[in-house]
Amino acid sequence: MSRTEISKYGEFGLIKHLTERFKNTNETTLKGVGDDAAVLDYRDKQVLVTTDLLLEGVHFDLMYVPMKHLGYKAAVVNFSDIYAMNGQPKQITVSLGVSKRFSVEDLEELYAGIEMACKTYGVDLIGGDTSASLTGLTISITCIGEAEKDKIVYRNGAKPNDLICVSGDLGSAYMGLQLLEREKIVFAANSEAQPDFEGKDYILQRQLKPEARKDIIKTLADKGIMPTSMMDISDGLSSELMHICSQSNVGCRIYEDKIPINYQAVVMAEELNMNIVTAALNGGEDYELLFTVSMDDYDKIVTMEGVGIVGHTTKPELGLHLVGREGEEIELQAQGWNSLN
Repeated sequence: MSRTEISKYGEFGLIKHLTERFKNTNETTLKGVGDDAAVLDYRDKQVLVTTDLLLEGVHFDLMYVPMKHLGYKAAVVNFSDIYAMNGQPKQITVSLGVSKRFSVEDLEELYAGIEMACKTYGVDLIGGDTSASLTGLTISITCIGEAEKDKIVYRNGAKPNDLICVSGDLGSAYMGLQLLEREKIVFAANSEAQPDFEGKDYILQRQLKPEARKDIIKTLADKGIMPTSMMDISDGLSSELMHICSQSNVGCRIYEDKIPINYQAVVMAEELNMNIVTAALNGGEDYELLFTVSMDDYDKIVTMEGVGIVGHTTKPELGLHLVGREGEEIELQAQGWNSLN
């Protein structure tokens, strides 16, 4: 494959080269890439803004993460934050710090992944920045979304006796990461070794190409269900649930046998002699939705495909506990991943 040095284009030429394929599709985007600032018009909607910073060697390892997948994931994790507010993502800005070991072709792959995410979720790329970096690749994405004022869901609205719900399954992304790390160690010891990924496609996808749960937000609206609180699960179920309980001033009981876990994740945990429930509670990067709903919505939520009821909130003085399969109560602890540790 040919290699084009970034210096061939210069900063503004590089941005133009990487973004000229992106087309604006949202009526709120009046002006995107190409001027001193983007111009947005949200009229009577509330504006939601979130941002994520991804650092090579901290948040991703390019030894096993393809650039296209990285671009897709970097965008989608921001979309997930907007959906977690019961909103709709509409625009993103993308800023990069790039070292000299990367070529224009590398960045084209990264932006191809971002473009795929934008097309899939109906989001416009409206700007960003690039800079030289001495420490590898840094990606900063800011996402702007919209929501009607009375439809925004915060973390602080849960009440005692609400149902605690999660979408999809938990722990698969973490087990996919463990698989990739295992094969990285094998390769380091023997560069002729071929990775053993047979039967593990689902957990690899969950780690390398996660999806934001736009479908769950739509179904909740279609069913007339208004969550009382909501977060996306980026740092682990325990950590996110503790945030909701703290900000809502409630306790909780969740049940081990109700936590949704995929079979491939179970098999991977057995291979590595790990506890899959611990992985589901603390692994993170699932980007599923954790939300609470009123008990009055039980009949609606129990028939909702892709959503499971894992417990209920309580009075705050009752604490935060996981109820085991034998009825034992284990106090929840925030053991999810923290880049600052």
